[in-house]
Amino acid sequence: MLNHRHPHHPKPKILVIVPAYNEEEGIEQVILSLKRYTPYADIVVINDGSTDDTRAVAERAGAAVLHLSCNLGIGGAVQTGYRYAAENGYDYAVQIDGDGQHNPADLNKLLNTIQESGADMVVGSRFIEKEGFQSTFTRKLGIDLLAGLVTRVTGKRITDPTSGYRLCGRRAIALFAQHYPTDYPEVEALVLLDNYHLTFKETPVIMLERQGGVSSISPLKSIYYMTKVILAVLIMKTKKKKVWEMSHDA
Repeated sequence: MLNHRHPHHPKPKILVIVPAYNEEEGIEQVILSLKRYTPYADIVVINDGSTDDTRAVAERAGAAVLHLSCNLGIGGAVQTGYRYAAENGYDYAVQIDGDGQHNPADLNKLLNTIQESGADMVVGSRFIEKEGFQSTFTRKLGIDLLAGLVTRVTGKRITDPTSGYRLCGRRAIALFAQHYPTDYPEVEALVLLDNYHLTFKETPVIMLERQGGVSSISPLKSIYYMTKVILAVLIMKTKKKKVWEMSHDA
């Protein structure tokens, strides 16, 4: 179970951020599963301008819902969650997709890894132990290419840079509340952390296939996505590294 940094400290405040766009099919099960496996965590669904009943379903399931009046995309939705976490003094914030791919039962593993390693962010990787859903062949090739790129530019090995299952501590929460990539931000966020001398680490998780909804990356968008992300990473890497001062912490 959850480790504590000191026996006299209260339990850390943990927020689960669930970005959701037209996820009415799976969002209820995601919330119920979170309540079952992580009853110690608060849940906030960022309803990213959905045109279906995502908002109503999430509220009925018992989650707090922040409703965005227009669709900001995954970057804007996730940053909204980090701003909420920073403003409300959470010690940890974890992203979990609203489509049922991420298993809430693995959250303890992410928490233990961040506390034992001292990393600023922990990424749940499906490729370390190669269990569960492993992605399609062509998408896996793209992920491997991006993994090699991020590993090269940061000097830190990563196997699953597109994983949206990630847990942040206070320093990363504060950074992402102020600066966060748009569009498909998972890969760029790793380089952003490195640019500010913050650290990330992976831990193995088991992912499932989508339980509902439709992926935002269609086959036709894949080449555009890969090109855009590679260029964004290379451009971000040209920026001078900065130190994320402790005074920025939430």
